[in-house]
Amino acid sequence: MADKAPAGLRYPWETPPVSDGTEAIEVAPGVLWLRLPLPMKLDHVNIYALDEGDHWTVVDTGFASKKSKAIWSDAMAGPLGGKPVRRVVVTHHHPDHVGLAGWFQTEHEAELITTRTAWLTARMLTLDEQTLLPAETVRFYRQSGMDCDLLKKRETDRPFNFADVVAPMPLGYTRIKQDDTIKMGGRTWDVHIGNGHAPEHATFWSRDDNLVIAGDQILSSISPNVGVYATEPMADPIGEWLEACERLAPLARPDHLVLGGHKLPFTGLPKRMEQLIENHHGALRRLLEHIETPKSATECFAPLFKRSIGEGEYGLALVEAVAHLSHLYQTGLATRDLRDSDGAFVYQRKE
Repeated sequence: MADKAPAGLRYPWETPPVSDGTEAIEVAPGVLWLRLPLPMKLDHVNIYALDEGDHWTVVDTGFASKKSKAIWSDAMAGPLGGKPVRRVVVTHHHPDHVGLAGWFQTEHEAELITTRTAWLTARMLTLDEQTLLPAETVRFYRQSGMDCDLLKKRETDRPFNFADVVAPMPLGYTRIKQDDTIKMGGRTWDVHIGNGHAPEHATFWSRDDNLVIAGDQILSSISPNVGVYATEPMADPIGEWLEACERLAPLARPDHLVLGGHKLPFTGLPKRMEQLIENHHGALRRLLEHIETPKSATECFAPLFKRSIGEGEYGLALVEAVAHLSHLYQTGLATRDLRDSDGAFVYQRKE
């Protein structure tokens, strides 16, 4: 079933392509929309293939797995018509987008194009395999107020490693940055960089028609996760997200067809940019009301998400709650202190 479109948005296609490599939808001349499955609640990632004549450029790749490689083989033999993939463009460093980039480089001799931060981050994380949570991550979880039993479980379980679902990444890539242009699928695209969900996240705006390839920076019916992690505990991704949205919003036209990394392509981009910005301003207002008395990040799930959070969503909810509270703290709207009873940071609205 298609997602219900937020007010002001329209979905030209109510049904996505089957995520087994046998089907693609042509969303514009020479631009195909494919899907790959993901083994999680958000169970898919969108892939876009742009026809270059004798080969394809693909935007994003899915996880690295035997299943994904088999799906890609079926896609290249089927919807992609037997033509090779010679360029892979990665919007940002998250595993569902960069997972098979290295495989395309080594097995298909494809050129990798992405931002410097995306490449450096992805390659660093693939080389950082761990059997137990680092002490810094344990401390970060404790200071965020993670449930004690869950923290103990995570301390003994093998943690998720990037290398579990991201193929080894060889040396070498082609950098793109803000205000660059790139030719793909017979079009010239302006590169505009987003932030917040992932640092230096690339989006692509066609000069020749109404297409926008947005990755996870702009999604139709969900708001991308914006989180703080132990790697940079004083990061302010909420501030970066709002800055990026406000900078990208003036580019938006009602007729833009937005090709996002998840969910359905849509039109009505000016309205969606308003919604994405207001979503976080609204969350910050609710949090300020909630922290009249000191609260840890995990004690702020209810006002922030307005729904129950299960164990499968707990990690993403935690880092997003930390991000919002830390933004209030860093912008001077809240105080932050360590609570003696459990060692968690608690935030309180400034009078």
